[in-house]
Amino acid sequence: MAGGYAPLMRPLGYCRRMRLEQSHRTERFGAVRIHELQRVLQLDSGDATGSTSEGIVSQAAMRAIERQMVIVIPCMNETRRVIEGVLSGIPHDCLIVLVSNSARHPVDRYDMEAQTLEQHCRATERPAVMVHQRDPGLAAAFKAAGMPELIDDAGLVRAGKGEAMLIGMAVAALTGRKYIGYIDADNYVPGAVHEYVKVYAAGLHLAANPYAMVRISWHSKPKLRDGRLFFSRRGRSSEITNEFLNRLVAEYSGFGTEVIATGNAGEHALSLDLGLRMRLAGGFAVEPFEFVELFEQFGGILDTAHPEVMTSSVPVLQVETRNPHFHDNKGEDHVQGMRMQALNVLYHSPVSLPPVRQAILDFMVAQQALAPGEEPPRERIYPPVGSLDLDLLRDVLESEAGTFRQLGTRSLVAQPRSRPEWPEHHVVVSG
Repeated sequence: MAGGYAPLMRPLGYCRRMRLEQSHRTERFGAVRIHELQRVLQLDSGDATGSTSEGIVSQAAMRAIERQMVIVIPCMNETRRVIEGVLSGIPHDCLIVLVSNSARHPVDRYDMEAQTLEQHCRATERPAVMVHQRDPGLAAAFKAAGMPELIDDAGLVRAGKGEAMLIGMAVAALTGRKYIGYIDADNYVPGAVHEYVKVYAAGLHLAANPYAMVRISWHSKPKLRDGRLFFSRRGRSSEITNEFLNRLVAEYSGFGTEVIATGNAGEHALSLDLGLRMRLAGGFAVEPFEFVELFEQFGGILDTAHPEVMTSSVPVLQVETRNPHFHDNKGEDHVQGMRMQALNVLYHSPVSLPPVRQAILDFMVAQQALAPGEEPPRERIYPPVGSLDLDLLRDVLESEAGTFRQLGTRSLVAQPRSRPEWPEHHVVVSG
């Protein structure tokens, strides 16, 4: 067809694919199966005819996952151009949910974000949802739905990344979709965003499990040194978090391991069937606590409220992507805060054995984050989103949250997922 593109004229079965390196080794922690780091071998491995190689996922399979995926973007005071780039990288069939904690005064940055998202949705003919984290109506919705722990002394949702991710998961649960992925709003490379979501879809397809998680390890994190780019392989916080998580696994197995490579993975995705059963931590403890929570709930050490998950197992895929990860350098204090919050949740976990706790104490004292004899502070741990009354959450959101906007459709949250059945003995402890 001259001057146009006609996908229906392709041969039957033709599609484009992604090829991931095979994962040949996993570490077991009870029902949790942690796959060793896999690489993206080809972003596009050609058409799908004539090959049955493992690790190849067709475009049709990825699209099927993307049509059921919500991409949550926690956002705080990013520039319009950066936000536009992130939005442009998210595959069309994914539903965008932007959760903002940006300043409202003296300049209303949330209004700028709303205009940016509205223009993007109008131009690309796609729907989206957005809300401001400190909207009083949002706080009222969570309080009414059964999560008063999320509310601070000012009567608003606490200001933290973990809290933003929890909000995003709650909105995702209202949409009826099956998967949720997270993308940080400060990513300067739209192609990296696109690759991350494609990896989410490919990994969730390969996992073929209702309780699966896919975590991204970026290929490199470029920094400017002496007038040239240096492509660092690991972040300053990630190395420490991974080291201590691996120590925990090794204490139980009796064998040293480096299998965990994504302890601080801001970019990750999971099935909502898993996510709705997991507690989330506040602030920057949220990503490493996901591993801790999996070990606590499904590691076989403590009693579980979800035997159906134990029977199915929980595969955790870790994938190294090809695009470099460019974002703002937020300074050493930011890195130190992330590192310490990760170690706080690991230290206080009931599955953390004495040698691990002592190693954490020694490290914190050496870093002058603690004085000798002190204990790490406890991070806030919130109940699972699945414990919320989702119908009531939706009703109060739509009636009281003025910043809650549904773009491109009359109501994206008309049919929430059914609330899981929680055993009466399920207890959630908040630090």
